[in-house]
Amino acid sequence: MSFEFSTAGRVLFGEGSVREVPSLASSLGSRALVVTGKTPGRHEGLIASLGAAGVAVELFPVKGEPTVAMVGGGIEAARKSGAQIVIGIGGGSVIDAAKAVAAFVTNGGGLMDHLEVIGGARPLELPAAPCIAVPTTAGTGSEVTRNSVIASPERGVKVSLRSPHIMPRAAVVDPDLTLSLPPEETAACGLDALTQLIEPFLSSRANPLTDAICREGILLAAS
Repeated sequence: MSFEFSTAGRVLFGEGSVREVPSLASSLGSRALVVTGKTPGRHEGLIASLGAAGVAVELFPVKGEPTVAMVGGGIEAARKSGAQIVIGIGGGSVIDAAKAVAAFVTNGGGLMDHLEVIGGARPLELPAAPCIAVPTTAGTGSEVTRNSVIASPERGVKVSLRSPHIMPRAAVVDPDLTLSLPPEETAACGLDALTQLIEPFLSSRANPLTDAICREGILLAAS
């Protein structure tokens, strides 16, 4: 048997762990593009604390699933502001967008050169700029994957930017950030998490490490 396992460079988990983001960010750079959901004001406390830590912030809200055009706008904003780091705080869509934007802070060219299926599928040559992923929902796992799902509405498909270079430098997983979700979204996220545990557990490419994680996760998701 042979397998490979990779995850974010660091995983910080626990209630209140979001308070670690400013010091973590300031250790990586002094200018950040902060990618949020459609309402950046929900995170004004974090944004203020970044400023207090000496990190200049440019905001980039993502409304819904990231599209090719939307990510292109984020790349332009990051380059224009001179961002050295990218912080994504939100659901899986926000974090997917943040990872893709971070890739093109350091890599030249455009998104379409590297997208699978509809683009050139060229591998990224350079590691992305440091990306800090702060999930506010449970289920997608985007904060610890090397894949960014991006929609192309005009083609009617979702495709991937996939590279080990886009793995977040750190994932800050604070359960407190999920408490404000409406009940229906909490339920949907729980089912998403359960589904993504069952799938690898039944996969023909399962291994002892993923089996151990899935067994524990399924029990927790079902409890």
